[in-house]
Amino acid sequence: MSATLDMLQISPQVDAAEHSPATTVEAVLVRAVLEGDRDGFGKLYGLYAPLVHGILLARVPRAEVDDLVQDIFLHAFKKLHTLRDAAAFGPWIAMIARNRAVDFHRRSRETVEINDDLRGSDTHESRATEILELIRNLPEAYRETLVLRLVEGMTGPEIAARTGLTAASVRVNLHRGMKLLRERLGFMEGL
Repeated sequence: MSATLDMLQISPQVDAAEHSPATTVEAVLVRAVLEGDRDGFGKLYGLYAPLVHGILLARVPRAEVDDLVQDIFLHAFKKLHTLRDAAAFGPWIAMIARNRAVDFHRRSRETVEINDDLRGSDTHESRATEILELIRNLPEAYRETLVLRLVEGMTGPEIAARTGLTAASVRVNLHRGMKLLRERLGFMEGL
């Protein structure tokens, strides 16, 4: 099994389109985990934690994201045997993250965020929080791809491969989302 992993050279930039579904890195790792290789799950975590983090960051308060990422991967580990297509791990865990974010809002009690007066003044931090809030208020189709690109640093092809979206959809969502974000930030077109 490790010879196959070495041949595929585990990397987040692996283009899933270059491999048949039976030989993607994800498929090999999922099969290895199902056969008892816990280190394989650590590698899956390394590949997909930024995706899950970005999805959650687009939907839930930042203070809750890290705990939810851990919960989601624990749930995925326990339910991995239910995954029908080992090559579809990315879209599968992305859907788990989206569902967990919805569950979070159903169960969450009303909380009060500490405002800038109470927190102190870190203008960089507050500006980043303000922009993240603007992104969270964009239409859902743009929100997730923007956070994955701008916060998690994923490329368009990486977003497409990990979420199951087409590369064209990711490009359109990024373009339209950035246009809306610029408008809401007050930037003029052409600058």
